[in-house]
Amino acid sequence: MRKYLLLAWTLCLTATFALAQETKPMSWKDVATWKSMPNGGFKLSPDGQWMAYVLTGLEADGELILQKVTDTTSKKSFPIGNANFPSFEFSENSQWIAFREYAKFSEKQANEKAKGKPLKEKVHLLKLGTDDKKTFEGVGGFSFNAEASTHLLINLPKEGNGDAKGSDLLIHNLTTGKSQNLGNVREHAVNKAGTHLAYTVDAANSQGNGLYLLNLSNNSIQVLDTDEAGYQSLNWTEKGDAFAALKMKKDKKYKQDLGTVVGVKNLNNPQVNLYEPAKDSTGFDQKYTISPNRRPMWSEDLTRLFYGIHPLILAEKEKPKKEVNEDSVKTAESENLAKIMADTTIKSISDLQKAISKLNSSKAEDKKSNDAKKPEMTIWHWNDDRLQSRQQVMENMDKNYSFWAMYDVAAKKHIALQDSSMRDLNILPHELYALGSDQQTYELDINLDGQQYRDYYIVDLKTGEKTQLFEKFYQPSFGSMPRPSTDGKKLLYGKDGHFYVYDIATKSHSNLTEKLPVTFVNEEDDHNVEKPMVSPWGWSSDSQYVLLNDGWDIWQVPMSAKESPINLTQNGRDSKIKYQYRFNLNPDEKGIDLSKTVYVRTYGERTKKSGIATLSPAKKGGLIAGAKSLIWEDAAIMSLDKAEKASVFTFTKEKFNEPTQVYLTDANLSNPKQLTQNAPDAGKFAWSSGVKLIDYVTAKGDSLQAALFLPAGYVEGQKYPTVIYYYEKLSQTLHNWSNPSYSGTGWNPNLYTSNGYAVLIPDIVYKLDDPGMSAVWAVLPAVDAALKTGVIDEKNMGLHGHSWGGYQTSFLITQTPRFKAAAAGAPLTNMISMYDLIYWNSGSGNMSIFEASQGRFRGGPWENWEAYERNSPIYHVKNVQTPLLLLHNDKDGAVDFTQGVEYYNALRRLKKPVIMVQYLGENHGLGKTENRKDYAVRMMEFFDHHLKGQAAPDWIRKGVPRLQLGEHLEERAF
Repeated sequence: MRKYLLLAWTLCLTATFALAQETKPMSWKDVATWKSMPNGGFKLSPDGQWMAYVLTGLEADGELILQKVTDTTSKKSFPIGNANFPSFEFSENSQWIAFREYAKFSEKQANEKAKGKPLKEKVHLLKLGTDDKKTFEGVGGFSFNAEASTHLLINLPKEGNGDAKGSDLLIHNLTTGKSQNLGNVREHAVNKAGTHLAYTVDAANSQGNGLYLLNLSNNSIQVLDTDEAGYQSLNWTEKGDAFAALKMKKDKKYKQDLGTVVGVKNLNNPQVNLYEPAKDSTGFDQKYTISPNRRPMWSEDLTRLFYGIHPLILAEKEKPKKEVNEDSVKTAESENLAKIMADTTIKSISDLQKAISKLNSSKAEDKKSNDAKKPEMTIWHWNDDRLQSRQQVMENMDKNYSFWAMYDVAAKKHIALQDSSMRDLNILPHELYALGSDQQTYELDINLDGQQYRDYYIVDLKTGEKTQLFEKFYQPSFGSMPRPSTDGKKLLYGKDGHFYVYDIATKSHSNLTEKLPVTFVNEEDDHNVEKPMVSPWGWSSDSQYVLLNDGWDIWQVPMSAKESPINLTQNGRDSKIKYQYRFNLNPDEKGIDLSKTVYVRTYGERTKKSGIATLSPAKKGGLIAGAKSLIWEDAAIMSLDKAEKASVFTFTKEKFNEPTQVYLTDANLSNPKQLTQNAPDAGKFAWSSGVKLIDYVTAKGDSLQAALFLPAGYVEGQKYPTVIYYYEKLSQTLHNWSNPSYSGTGWNPNLYTSNGYAVLIPDIVYKLDDPGMSAVWAVLPAVDAALKTGVIDEKNMGLHGHSWGGYQTSFLITQTPRFKAAAAGAPLTNMISMYDLIYWNSGSGNMSIFEASQGRFRGGPWENWEAYERNSPIYHVKNVQTPLLLLHNDKDGAVDFTQGVEYYNALRRLKKPVIMVQYLGENHGLGKTENRKDYAVRMMEFFDHHLKGQAAPDWIRKGVPRLQLGEHLEERAF
């Protein structure tokens, strides 16, 4: 009997375990409470002994998880409330961690309904390795005092609406446990060593306003400057041995405050240098003043101060009054008085006074009437360099624009470094020179055809002298723009398919790549630009080398003629491995330090593998040829980080069906150990069963690839409904984890595979003048190749894309009836009308996008009419047989709402099955959470009906009348 009972008990346990292992498809409701680690949501302590990471959710309360890296049993969890942007920091001495706790989601909901005051937050301070925890209530931001790590600085939110801009700053001593409160602090900043705190005071009625310096080691405060003025824009030098600030004083004559630059050095016995332009009538143009919109800074050698200046604008009452023709005014008043007196019977002084009063009242009404009739308008002129819409977008930036200037402290001399003829200036390292540039001469043409030109200048920062470097320099890509050497004495730039170095002192140009056996032109860039360069890695820390990327390999090019360029990675081009970018493990590093091992992210163009390789330093300088691969996997290896003060490393790894996790390792990346438990609920849900990489050849002979994601619970030999998604080249996402979320486009591939769909993501490459046909030539062969796997149900295929992908969708359904349903988000549908519209988010015209960016056309429609027409969905609309779900929002600032309306109306006129959803006030993608939720559900319902045969909801079957919309939305809210 006992034997049978034991067997029954064993079977019961087995069944219970199996039940616990059962998973379910993830629903859109589940996404709301899904908790995961956000980007940048983990940190190592500087000594590499502790790890902290956060788990947050849209409608869930988050937690901070703290653990010792060598002991997973030390893991502790702390609630942090509903945190959209979690905040936590280790101290530099690795003894403390501080983190912010926000209100819970339920508290936020209740407060929002009650329309209450902003909810207060907490900051928790923990001593690592102990149970000591101190909580500060009702606080805001916080920070440790840098390297010293002796104090925690906490901002206390300002109470009330007085004129003071300052609030309380709490300074907590980590050794004594005592706190000090500084009142009315507007800004504060510690130096790198953490020994000194500079702060400004802004109190009621400007009483006690000033610039102060607190020595944190002995708690002594020095008053550096006080005045009835606003002190702001604190800026420490990188070394932390000096700082600069601004003092801004009101003057009723002008709309802006008048500025003074304050420079402080010699911290233990502070030396305060003031530059007051108002007192410099000979060296400073009094039509200008110091601008508050640019932070002042010291030169590295502490001999000069750099700051911004901008023109003064007179207050309205100070503006000169317009000259008035007194005779004409008197004549008009006499005529008016005569008319009033003719209409009025004058029998007494009282009647005369009434007539005069009526005249004055008439004059006031005329003035009021004239003021009221002032038009609100914009004048668009064909010679405007920038469209009026662009000027509107840039209005605040233009108002706040300032020019760089310099003050020589010893010589007491001010030098303006730029003016309106040179709008941009970049101060180069070590402040010997500055690189100036300007594109005003070419701005109109740039805004029309998108081809980028710019004049460049060198400014000598000793004299302020400006000399031209390039006239009408062509920049087809980011890779061409000049980059300064680490010592600030040379410039690397790309021109006509080659890289050059310009020596500023000798004014000489050297071609670095003319003798190399490879091209550094980006051969994968299929836009309508000439010889776009692959972005270089940049300069070495000692300025003796530049590292260039040919798209596959990394080349080390010396500045010395005694050395030859070498291919550092060697096998990239032959093995189809891209050495993509360098991991910067030291945020304070200047240039690329070739005396230390360089870690490189690697990617297999055809295999989609990824990993990390290293390049080793050579004894004589530079790097040794030959990369050593440390990790190379069928996974997405992403970030690599290092503890600041220890040889402790972490990297992240993910797969399409495995959430991102952080791994602990050493300098050789050996024996990695998983540290995080990201997405703790992942085991409850069904995910994709795996991925397949599809090779195919386009109709134009290009060899491309597509990523095929299998549905959850995939059974070989069974066919599945499939959604095809695209946006130029995306096969590189084969191993990328798509964290469940409500995106601004309604799309999340993991939600679709979890719910039984296969997902195919093919690459598209483009031919000039055929952006739409290029999609046909690429996508249809990709589908044909994927069908051979037996995974896809050819009778139940759907298309989806957003923006440029939405355009591809709206075009593809005009060229083939193969797809059973399509969802297009914010699509371009008429390339001819779209060309002349405005990209409202930037205010620029669309023509540059069509001629030098995604449009990939040569010339405007009038020069290339047949190509524009051939690639416009609207002109082939009669061919559409595929039911379409169209998303287009009325405030779309990228693709004008009229594009969606044109396509919808044309399809409706032809009685084609189309539904357009519009979310009021939304831009190019959905921003409001309630709208994101709603559209994500609707799009899946649309595909469920057409591709899975599920019953159509009423909104699909018959639409929703306007008067019933409110009730419909209430019923669907979740």
